[in-house]
Amino acid sequence: MNNALVYRAHYRTVWLSDIHLGSKDCKAEYLLDFLNHSTIETLYLVGDIIDMWAMSKQFRWPETHNQVLHKLMSLSKEETRVIFLPGNHDAPLQKYDGITFGEIEIARETVHTTADGKKLLVLHGDQFDQEVCFGPLQSWIGDKAYDLLLFINRWYNHIRAALKFPYWSLAGYLKSHIKEANKAIRRYKNACANRAAEMDLDGVICGHIHHPEVDNINGKIYYNDGDWIENCSALTELPNGEMKLIYWTQTAHASNLFNLRMSKTKNQNKAA
Repeated sequence: MNNALVYRAHYRTVWLSDIHLGSKDCKAEYLLDFLNHSTIETLYLVGDIIDMWAMSKQFRWPETHNQVLHKLMSLSKEETRVIFLPGNHDAPLQKYDGITFGEIEIARETVHTTADGKKLLVLHGDQFDQEVCFGPLQSWIGDKAYDLLLFINRWYNHIRAALKFPYWSLAGYLKSHIKEANKAIRRYKNACANRAAEMDLDGVICGHIHHPEVDNINGKIYYNDGDWIENCSALTELPNGEMKLIYWTQTAHASNLFNLRMSKTKNQNKAA
C-alpha cells in the first residue's frame, strides 16, 4: 500500500512562519508536501511568508513557490480559517491590520485559545528587534554570517541529496553552537514571554528567529514554530489541545512520504 496516498493528519490548528517565498533558500517543495498531507481547521501564517526583501534585490519565483501560494489561498476558500500576521520581510502588508482580503484575515498580532482553554499571544516577533539587537554593526555582521550559514547549508544538502540522504539543517546545528546567537535567542524569548505576561496570557507563539522551540519562561509557555528555510518545521494543535512541534523532513523521511511523492511526480512528468 502506498503510504503517500493514505497518510493524512488532521490538526485543529497549524502555525507556519518564515516560509520566505521568493528566496532561494525556501524549502517550498517540503512545505507543499506537508500541506498536501494535512487537513487544517485554522491556519496561522505567522509572518515572512513572502520574502519581499529578497525579491527587491533579485526577483525569483519558481513554480513550487507559486504552488505553495496557490495552496495557501485555496485552503482559505475551503474549510480552513486562515489568519495572516505579516512580519518584517512582508512588512508592507502590516498596514492592512484588521482587514480581510478575500477569505484571509490580516492581523499584526492576535490571541489564540486552545481546545483545553490556554490563551496564547500570536505574533511574528519582529516587534522585539530593538530589545534583542546589539546595534547596527552587530546586526550587519549577523546578517552576513547568516547568509554564509545558509550558503554552507545549501551545498551541504546538495551533497546529501546526491548521496540519497535526507535533508538535515547544518545551519541550524551550527547556529545553536554559536555563543552570540544563543545570547540573542535568550533575549528574544524573554521579550516574547514578558509581553504574554503583561497581557495576562498563558504563553506566546512566534517565529522570526528561525529557531523552533518549546520552553517555559517564568511560568509562560514559549512556542516558536521555526521556519521553512533551515528547519522545515510547524507548530500544530491536535483536536484535544495537545501542542506538538513537528519537523516535516523527519516525519516525511520516517514514512518515506516525500520520496514516494517525488517519484510519483517524476513518473507523471515522464508519462506526459
